[in-house]
Amino acid sequence: MPIYELPDEAVFPHPSLAELDGLLAIGGDLSINRLLAAYCNGIFPWYSEGDPILWWSPNPRCVFYPPQIKVSKSLRQTLRNKAFRVSVDTVFSRVIQACAQIKRLHEDETWIVEDIQQAYITLHEEGYAHSVEVWNEQELVGGLYGVSIGAAFMGESMFHTQRDASKVALYYLCEIAQAFNFKFIDNQLPTDHLMSLGAIELSREDYIEILTEAMKEPTRVGKWIF
Repeated sequence: MPIYELPDEAVFPHPSLAELDGLLAIGGDLSINRLLAAYCNGIFPWYSEGDPILWWSPNPRCVFYPPQIKVSKSLRQTLRNKAFRVSVDTVFSRVIQACAQIKRLHEDETWIVEDIQQAYITLHEEGYAHSVEVWNEQELVGGLYGVSIGAAFMGESMFHTQRDASKVALYYLCEIAQAFNFKFIDNQLPTDHLMSLGAIELSREDYIEILTEAMKEPTRVGKWIF
C-alpha cells in the first residue's frame, strides 16, 4: 500500500490502509487539531530526529483495561509502604524530558524529539495531555505522560530511576482511569513488560471499535485533580 502524504487539512486516511508495520502517513504538522484528530482515529506520531513526521496505526494494538492491572507482591508492598509520593499534572515538562532522556533497550536515540516535546507541552497547556509523577521526597524518580480524549487515555511514554517507580505511576493512572470511567488505556505497541502488568493485544479492527465508543464520551479538558 502507498504511504499517504498528509495535506494541510488535519485529516488522515483510514487506519486500515496502514502498512504491515503500521506506518500510515507522512508529513503534516504537530498542531493541536492534527494530534487530536490522529488520536480520535487510532493514529499517533513516531519518528526520529531529522526524519519527516511519520504517523502510525499498528496492528495488533496494546491496551490496558484499568481494573485488570496486575499488581505483583513486590509492587503491592511498595504501595503499602508508601515509599513514594504521587502527583498529577504538576511537572509535565519534566516528565516528558525525563522520558526522552532515558536510554531504552534496542533504541540508539529517542523518538521524543524536541518538536514532539514542545507539541505535547502545548497539548498539556491546553488541557489534553497529562502526567503522573512519582517522587522520593523531593526527587522525581518516575512518571508517565499521555493524551486524554473522550473516555480513553493514550499513553505515550514512562520512565523510572528507582525500582517500581514507573509501575507506581501506572498503578495510579489505572486508579484515575477508573475514577474517570475511562474505557481503556492505550499503550500503542505490546512489550513483554506491559503484558506482564496485565496489558492485552487487540486487533486494529477491535481497537477501532472500542476507540469509537470511547470517543462518544466528553473529554475532560483541563488540569487533572485526583
